[in-house]
Amino acid sequence: MRNSEINVPVASGGTIGGTLWEPAGEPHAALVIHPATATPERFYANFAAFLAEHGIATVTYDYRGTGRSGSPRTHRTLGMRDWMEDDVPAVAAWAAERFPGLPQLAIGHSLGGHALSLGNGTAGLAAFALLASHAGTVNAIPDPMERFRVRLVLHLLGPALGAALGYVPARRLGLGEDIPAAAMSQWGGWARLPRYFFDDPAMRASERAATVTQPVLALGFTDDPWATPGQIDVLTGHLTAASVERRTYSPADGGVPKIGHHGFLRRGVRETLWPEVLGWLRKHSVR
Repeated sequence: MRNSEINVPVASGGTIGGTLWEPAGEPHAALVIHPATATPERFYANFAAFLAEHGIATVTYDYRGTGRSGSPRTHRTLGMRDWMEDDVPAVAAWAAERFPGLPQLAIGHSLGGHALSLGNGTAGLAAFALLASHAGTVNAIPDPMERFRVRLVLHLLGPALGAALGYVPARRLGLGEDIPAAAMSQWGGWARLPRYFFDDPAMRASERAATVTQPVLALGFTDDPWATPGQIDVLTGHLTAASVERRTYSPADGGVPKIGHHGFLRRGVRETLWPEVLGWLRKHSVR
């Protein structure tokens, strides 16, 4: 397995920094991991290397205004919609051009799964998986203390800091990488709505989700404080033309104390849960 840095231009402006993970031999498929909000590219490195070791050329990257793809202050006007509608298709197109003739696959983690579910970056895909992707409505978070914490960050601290600084220091707030102010504003706005962006008329989310026809694997975890089964169902329920397979794993299934919203990407489940997803991807990448 080998890896190399890549730079992907975005038509609307700017460049995405990422990494290409390639098998030692010829790959049998190409896959892009579209990341979650404020989750750095390096977090996906172990899983990407695992996929490459099993013959799938894999791309990881940071959204513009995060990590290696530019400072959040410089990209302060970029919202989540820009990431979904510009960044995701740009990286998907790069992978398709780099590996013509190979089956194209994708995994969308949280926000990355939102993008795929709305048909962004899905042209030519053989199939894709959703990892802890859900309708992120704050009021649907079951635990009252977690609901209070998220509401405090999304609706008070995040917007206030974004207005003052031009970006949100999400790392200091325990949310991962710093993000542009506009992304936080859009996130907080959707999080107030009963059905997240499906209740935002400007998104045409229901209409767009209904155009997705690829096979979809939707993964959830019993201890995820945000992506509950009901909220995952809100998202997948709009994929009316797609064949959706739902799987829910517990920490016991993974042989670990906890999984939550990000734990699937940690090496602790390499021997238990990663092969499950690899098998599904292989099944849907047979030429």
